[in-house]
Amino acid sequence: MLELNYKTFGQGLPVVILHGLFGMLDNWQAVARKLSEDYTAYLPDLRNHGRSPHHDDMDYPCMAEDLRYFMESHWMFKAHIMGHSMGGKTAMQFALAHPGMVDKLIVVDIAPKAYSGGHQDIFDALMSANLTGAAERSDVLTQLQSRIEAPGVQQFLMKNLSRNKKGKFEWKMNLPVLYKNYQNLLATIDADEPFEGPALFIRGERSDYILDEDWPMIKAVFPRAQLETIAGAGHWVHADKPEELLEVLRAFLAG
Repeated sequence: MLELNYKTFGQGLPVVILHGLFGMLDNWQAVARKLSEDYTAYLPDLRNHGRSPHHDDMDYPCMAEDLRYFMESHWMFKAHIMGHSMGGKTAMQFALAHPGMVDKLIVVDIAPKAYSGGHQDIFDALMSANLTGAAERSDVLTQLQSRIEAPGVQQFLMKNLSRNKKGKFEWKMNLPVLYKNYQNLLATIDADEPFEGPALFIRGERSDYILDEDWPMIKAVFPRAQLETIAGAGHWVHADKPEELLEVLRAFLAG
């Protein structure tokens, strides 16, 4: 168990929001600030991401235990748990392992199934970037642009760039460990018993992460699950359609 870096906003019943692969708590800050009008929103950096500790182990059981430790160390013994992508799988794992600590579960654009991959281009771009020879942030951005077409993905990854105490650029995330354990992050979420609490799965209309044929599998593990599709959104639902997402979140949390 690791002591996770985090930010918190607001007052009220706790909502813990977990980011995705290559992400950090900042990705969900705008949503957290809006939810903080009615709730206490907690935003942790998951292990090997953001400002949280680095560790050689990287899988969903250990990330779920990080979350349990995080909640208990903040005197939180039950909370709404929301996660996007890798964070969504972490949230599912946590709900299955510690159902009594989950009030309502929200999973954004991910299913409990195994995935085939799709991040190799990003890994290649990040690992091939010459950070030691870069004088300005723009030098690193130029390198990413040569390998990644989408400007949104470029900017998302650039949030990971920071300077160390020697003034040299480095990635905040633990890139070698993420690459080594990538198959663990693609793996299915196994359940001995279903999670019987309220659950909401949210998908982007333009994303293929949750398919119609995945729904029977989801319902078998999360029998009270509901599904909402956000029109016009891709995988990064919170970036594409934040207001529409917030409307769905508020309705489910208050219901």
